[in-house]
Amino acid sequence: MKSYSVAMTGVSRRQLFETVARATSRRRATMTSTGRRPGAPRRSPVCAAAAAEEDAGAPGAANSSESERAKPGPSTKQMLVFVPPHPLIGHWLGIARSAATPPPIFRSTLAELGRILIYECARDWLPTFDAEVEGPMGRAKVQMVDPMQPIAVVPILRAGLVLLEEAKTVLPATNTYHLGFVRDDQTLEATMYLNKLPAQFSEGQRVLIVDPMLATGGTMAQAIDQCVGRGAQVSDIRVVCVVACPPALSLLSGKYPGLRVYAAMIDEELSPEGYILPGLGDAGDRAFGTG
Repeated sequence: MKSYSVAMTGVSRRQLFETVARATSRRRATMTSTGRRPGAPRRSPVCAAAAAEEDAGAPGAANSSESERAKPGPSTKQMLVFVPPHPLIGHWLGIARSAATPPPIFRSTLAELGRILIYECARDWLPTFDAEVEGPMGRAKVQMVDPMQPIAVVPILRAGLVLLEEAKTVLPATNTYHLGFVRDDQTLEATMYLNKLPAQFSEGQRVLIVDPMLATGGTMAQAIDQCVGRGAQVSDIRVVCVVACPPALSLLSGKYPGLRVYAAMIDEELSPEGYILPGLGDAGDRAFGTG
């Protein structure tokens, strides 16, 4: 699979923290120096730094065929962050960001973003098998998703549920296990109040954790720890969110090498109250019309 905007491919932990520091200091010049053409999907400084390093460090840049052959695959020792530059992601993200979007539309918008992002996440991940089927004009060799190896889907309540409302169209076989967390508004620490994970995941079990917002990363880290404590391997875990923020990405990259995160956008700032800026606001309240 060819990566789209890969935030941390080939970037060391030290380089990541340097990039995060630049992002949080609001040095907007980083964005203008990346040569982004008008109308192109906006990339965070983390993505831009990784892309610039890949371009500058590719051996034999003058010979594209040689550099492509020599280029190694994605590292299993780095956390990878994918920000697909799909125009529909930008469209639905714009609707979700608008304060004028009413709860029913906001909820359906997050569901659509979840569907697209989960599609991208599953692109090279779903277990398959080869078969033959009898068609109208003869037999055909086909490749099918293996229903005997369902994806373990873990929504973080409550907003994580919304990202899964259309997931059945792109994930033919799943088992769903709920995790519930509540965050203290003062300490920003998350406390778990619901755990419906199995006692033990089977070997090689693929786990998809979904939550619209990755702000501080504390809630997601606890969710990953719960899955790993039940036998899941970090390399088999993928995270889907709508908006991520550098503090969360730096925390997760330090703890979970090999993790893959899929996001519609990486916003640069986190407020003292723990909200992503500009973000989406409180995704749970907006989706369910509460708060």
